[in-house]
Amino acid sequence: MKMGIRGGATPFRSLSSAALLLVVASAFAQSQTPGNLSLNAQLLVAARHGEMANVERLLRQGAAPNSRNRLGKTPLLMACEKGDLPLAEKLLDAGADVNLASLEQVTPLMGASYGGHATVVRRLLRAGAKVDTLDRMHKPAMVYAAGLGHVEVLDALVKGGVDVNASYEQRLTALMWAAGQGHEPAARWLKEHGARVDTRDDRGLTAAEIARLGGHTAVVQALE
Repeated sequence: MKMGIRGGATPFRSLSSAALLLVVASAFAQSQTPGNLSLNAQLLVAARHGEMANVERLLRQGAAPNSRNRLGKTPLLMACEKGDLPLAEKLLDAGADVNLASLEQVTPLMGASYGGHATVVRRLLRAGAKVDTLDRMHKPAMVYAAGLGHVEVLDALVKGGVDVNASYEQRLTALMWAAGQGHEPAARWLKEHGARVDTRDDRGLTAAEIARLGGHTAVVQALE
């Protein structure tokens, strides 16, 4: 599961063991204090397995909706990564923080965007999800949607306020990410919705030139 124009990079890679040890204690101290710790742990397990009935029961018993596991993942983030809309809605209604990120700074919106779960993305946006937050790899939800070719998610994010021509690390735009990964439908959609084809990254390359370097002929034809 790699996504990188320059050599590839795993989007949700784990922190190094040393770094994880430095932050995990404070994460638990900040997030596991409310409620009964045993209930919180059970809630995390139930959310990970998509067990709605158990999630509802545990929330009624006082489990904290913003509990976090050793990687800082909340029940909401787990639900969004799986595209479980009913579970995500239940957690939001219970007070889950829509913008609470993992230790990798992955937010629920990023998790849903990465998975291509457009209905969940739209629900998160209605709940106030921030669209411009960056994870530890300096990527927002828009980059993952474009780099993985999720057109419906792109549509939701743009309607949610994302600038289709925004540039991110190394001056790469969403169009460049879609082009570099060979996702012709996503690249075409972005172009049709105002993405500029003449923008250049920090190497001086346009989206079409990045696509050409990757051997993505269909994308090049769509952009030229």
